[in-house]
Amino acid sequence: MSTLVERAEVADGYRAGRTLPLRVELTRQLKRRRTLVMGAILAALPFVLAVAFAIGGQPDGRDGQVTLMDTATASGANFAATNLFVSAGFLLVIPVALFCGDTIASEASWSSLRYLLAAPVPRARLLWSKLVVALGLSLAAMVLLPVVALVVGSVAYGWGPLEIPTGGSLSAGTAAQRLVIVIAFIFASQLVTAGLAFWLSTKTDAPLGAVGGAVGLTIVGNVLDAVTALGDWRHFLPAHWQFAWADAVQPRPEWGGMIQGTAISVTYAMVLFALAFRAFARKDVVS
Repeated sequence: MSTLVERAEVADGYRAGRTLPLRVELTRQLKRRRTLVMGAILAALPFVLAVAFAIGGQPDGRDGQVTLMDTATASGANFAATNLFVSAGFLLVIPVALFCGDTIASEASWSSLRYLLAAPVPRARLLWSKLVVALGLSLAAMVLLPVVALVVGSVAYGWGPLEIPTGGSLSAGTAAQRLVIVIAFIFASQLVTAGLAFWLSTKTDAPLGAVGGAVGLTIVGNVLDAVTALGDWRHFLPAHWQFAWADAVQPRPEWGGMIQGTAISVTYAMVLFALAFRAFARKDVVS
């Protein structure tokens, strides 16, 4: 009898794995205003920096320290690296928190979540589709910024080698390869923020709460990393390794810091993603 009931509840031809296809979810998210606004902001940043350098002149070193900012106008590659340098600590956190924190919470705030589940879309399938699309958009945001910066910098300052502030240079081809590695590391280091935002999105019906909570906790991590009294405990903070990618833009790259940072970030992220799936599987959805 129970078998007959179970069969009656499943429509003929229904396949759980075919519900809410990735292309459908991606199309929905690409059409949203916040996606377009975030893309416009990231694409505009290189132009803003180029105008700032044009008005203010060549960047100068401060307190005898030379950074990527001081070689920003040396070539298009330097300009792209500088854009990553000034945005990796905070600006690139925002799209990750936005795309991942606005996933489930936004559906709940629109009172459409229960209808999606009644479609029926299995809860795990719903989370998986939204997480993949959110991470894809986050990666696209991190690619968009340096690509636009490379184009703007090449037009403004020419196509040439990447001048290393501490001495030496990398050919344009090698610099492009290293920048790909840098983007991959920044994406990996932001997986903690993605996990936080995604988990919070399953716990609240307020998208702003999930996004703001993830950004706020990320800032707290940065503050804790600045507390030198913590000593070696700071090595367990993802924020401690967020600029380890600078080791990749050296004549002889060092991978130790990037490997440690990636391992810590991925570990925390996997725990947070697991908590999100566990919490949503037991959640009483009424929105």
